[in-house]
Amino acid sequence: MSAQDLSPAAKKTKLDGSANEEKLKKMIEKVKVVLLDIEGTITPITFVHDILFPYIRKHLSDYLDKHWKEAECQQDVEALRQLAAEDTKAGTPGAITIPAASDDSKERKNIIQAVIESVNWLMDADRKVTALKQLQGHMWKDGYVEGALMGQVYEDVVPILEQWKRARKDIYIYSSGSVGAQKLLFGYSTYGDLLYLFSGHFDTKIGMKVEADSYHKIAEEIKCQPEDILFLTDVVREAKPAEEAGLNVALVIRPGNAPLTDEDKQHYSTLTSFDVLQPDNEFMR
Repeated sequence: MSAQDLSPAAKKTKLDGSANEEKLKKMIEKVKVVLLDIEGTITPITFVHDILFPYIRKHLSDYLDKHWKEAECQQDVEALRQLAAEDTKAGTPGAITIPAASDDSKERKNIIQAVIESVNWLMDADRKVTALKQLQGHMWKDGYVEGALMGQVYEDVVPILEQWKRARKDIYIYSSGSVGAQKLLFGYSTYGDLLYLFSGHFDTKIGMKVEADSYHKIAEEIKCQPEDILFLTDVVREAKPAEEAGLNVALVIRPGNAPLTDEDKQHYSTLTSFDVLQPDNEFMR
């Protein structure tokens, strides 16, 4: 079918698609830095929800028993204890208090049970809090090192990241998952160790992903102007504050991601594969 045979609506879709792709190509050519979300952007959303999160719920009790006397584990528990105290003080419905530290063996069981209930409650509520992410990261480390977990990355991602690196573009990760968890995912991926591709990692310690100030801080941290950064995410609530901060933004559409509204598709550039973000210079590929 030729372009002349297309209906007006089909022609508009075709033109819009071409304009969208052209805009994306211009973005990747002009920016110096690419800032990447993980879940739903470069990693299947099912990996987190169907593999990583269930791993925490299944192994939490054994992990606490095994590592309880270690300083790292106690630091994680104390961070969760303080968070629970803050939630309780704020009157957050469902918050579970974690008893104070104790050397008594019977009280230890009560503390561990409270930690388990608190972690499950935080996960059920999808809380993006550092205390939870910190414990999860330490647990996932055990899983990756033991071979029970391997990081999943979309097949179109790695070749393009390698092209960006050859084109001297810095690549950073910004995820609600802890920096430690990020490094484990990419260090133990199904494609091998991918950490060499990244110039740095950010998590919620820099700020929440739904706040414009977080993106200002990232730009300051990496000594780059916001307009020289391209942020790729699948979440509109993250795209908006990044755009407010002056970053270039594009939304990634992947299987299982939350659907975008027509308004979102009109406002933001979108992509279903990283292939459209190849640098133009052939020798960089």
